[in-house]
Amino acid sequence: MSVTDRFPVEQVLTPAPPHCTDGARVEIITSREVPLGGPRAMTVHRTLPQRQRSLIGAWCFVDHYGPDDVSVSGGMDVAPHPHTGLQTVSWLFEGSITHHDSGDQHAVVLPGEVNLMTAGAGICHSEVSTQDTTLLHGVQLWTVLPDADRNGPRRFDHHAPEPVHFEGGSALVFLGSLLGYDSPVHTFSPLLGAELRLEPGALLTLDVDPAFEHGLLVDAGQIDLEGVVVEPTELAYTGVGERQLRIRNHGEAPARMVLIGGEPFDEEIVMWWNFVGRDHAEIEKFRQEWQDQSDRFGLTRGYIGKDPAGPTWLPAPALPHAAIRPRRNPDPIARPEERI
Repeated sequence: MSVTDRFPVEQVLTPAPPHCTDGARVEIITSREVPLGGPRAMTVHRTLPQRQRSLIGAWCFVDHYGPDDVSVSGGMDVAPHPHTGLQTVSWLFEGSITHHDSGDQHAVVLPGEVNLMTAGAGICHSEVSTQDTTLLHGVQLWTVLPDADRNGPRRFDHHAPEPVHFEGGSALVFLGSLLGYDSPVHTFSPLLGAELRLEPGALLTLDVDPAFEHGLLVDAGQIDLEGVVVEPTELAYTGVGERQLRIRNHGEAPARMVLIGGEPFDEEIVMWWNFVGRDHAEIEKFRQEWQDQSDRFGLTRGYIGKDPAGPTWLPAPALPHAAIRPRRNPDPIARPEERI
């Protein structure tokens, strides 16, 4: 998915060294609404990145959307656009999306099946909801590639995880390890990604890696994490040092969440539009190469937009006049007082 903000905010992220906590504290990150697309833009709820916190492990981008009636919103139609230095992780609850990229990968994203695209030094791709989709509902996530791997080749991975059942619910672990399930999908830093479902009144006590920080995104239901209420579209953050997370559905309807996690990312990065780099000059270079349609990004074949008169690729926005200044990511410790 592309960042379609007209004036995207540049970000330099400098994660702090790990710091263990003595107890389970929860920090709530509220979402902001962002239009995605043209005149009938679908609305996504974005929790990462923002000023409060920009990284959870190597996770640097979290968009949550739907359920969207595509007859009203127009669905998803994102023309070919570029990425550098990151992986895109597509996870759907409802609907389906066609994917075409310049690594010559062509796929249909389906509910319960993860599609992970590694940009490496550069890639471009398109995403369009299928004609038979009536409701579109899911999350789009990005992870940062470490410096040692960010100039590598393009790559595409697909996996349909087997459900893990437990008392009061089930899980689909699409990245990393949880509840005894190990995803075979390759990542370039230690990561976790899983869909969780809880029945009404159920309590789930998860054993988690204390080296990880975690984020729990609530899609639907009345959920509390360590006794702290987490509303739908909110992302509840817990820092490193936790060995267990207690999640409860205190409502009368089934609940669904996405749990992400990873070791704190220890490299300074710059994020702007769809690029991840290491300094302003590099972002400037990526932008110009995309505008010039250079070989760095290749060519996406197979894109058919919903509007015959629509763009065949997305030009990059203008860069800010000021040089990008560093912004430090907070320590990997939950700060309950930071709820905004």
